[in-house]
Amino acid sequence: MPTTSATTRIHNFSAGPAVLPLPVLEEAQRELLALPGVGMSVMEISHRSKTFEDILSRAVEDIRALAHVPDSYKVLMLQGGASLQFSMVPMNLLGPGAAADYVDTGSWADKAIKEARKVGTVNLAGSTKAEKYSRIPAERELTLTPGAAYVHITTNNTIEGTQWTALPEVGGVPLVADASSDIFHAPLDVSRFGLIYAGAQKNLGPSGVTLVIVREDLLARSTDVLPVMMNYRVHAENNSLYNTPNTFGIYILGLTMKWLRSQGGLPAMARVNQRKAAKLYAEIDRTGFYRGTAQPESRSLMNVTFRLATEELEKLFVKESTAAGLDGLKGHRSVGGMRASIYNAFPEEGVDALVDFMREFERKHG
Repeated sequence: MPTTSATTRIHNFSAGPAVLPLPVLEEAQRELLALPGVGMSVMEISHRSKTFEDILSRAVEDIRALAHVPDSYKVLMLQGGASLQFSMVPMNLLGPGAAADYVDTGSWADKAIKEARKVGTVNLAGSTKAEKYSRIPAERELTLTPGAAYVHITTNNTIEGTQWTALPEVGGVPLVADASSDIFHAPLDVSRFGLIYAGAQKNLGPSGVTLVIVREDLLARSTDVLPVMMNYRVHAENNSLYNTPNTFGIYILGLTMKWLRSQGGLPAMARVNQRKAAKLYAEIDRTGFYRGTAQPESRSLMNVTFRLATEELEKLFVKESTAAGLDGLKGHRSVGGMRASIYNAFPEEGVDALVDFMREFERKHG
């Protein structure tokens, strides 16, 4: 691995916690010891102070502006990651005697299903598990339940490298989405959803913050019998301040939202993300030395997964790429292979560097 210093940054392809925008890190560095005009670090101020309330409100306002979130939705900053939402969603939305539809498209969708089944009745509306989750099911393959409490999807499957390119039509049933690994990668029609949740550490900011965007009418399903920290209505009524939130994480998330707006918002990010992914998939498809694991029509723009001919070659690829300053390319331990996570904050020159490395690796070992 190349020698690094405090000012040398390598290309971080990690799936999460993932790369953050350099301007965000630099601003946080400048303000770490003392926020301007405050004289204290953001990690030291009270979450009840006007200073932090302003940080939180600006972050929420930028989220609303970026995604055109309707006024009829609440924006919450919670904790526990998407994994806690696997339980909170059914505890709040799946009432007695009701059933929820889940579409199984990958490892995280499978985990969500297992947690929901501990709460109530779950119908498997569709699955591509038999195909090793190599694609997203077509809408005609889904078997949706009339009058379901909600339909749950995972918009992007981080481990398998697949992504929904069009939302399923679910009629009047609330659509719930785990959007952890692709939220805000492109324009988002929030009105199509009843609830969206996302762990921040992939495409929004640092670990420890979970964004939840929930339609207000669904809050009526959050009953008082729920543990208070698991109750969406309580968090909404308290503006995400029922307990001490991850103040530093919300601060960094807010800076990231400001950075997204400065880049031209979600339409601009969509163009950049399409271009980055296209370069990488073109190299994967160029000769056959590399093999993409996701079927082309389901390929993710955020997590590009591929394999080489042998595991020995893959180990060598990881070793040599890491030495070249391209970190985090080893695929998830459950599936092996390679994975390049190229979220919003991942710079395009990093994709170019990976493509150059892939060509040289093929020249030497092909």
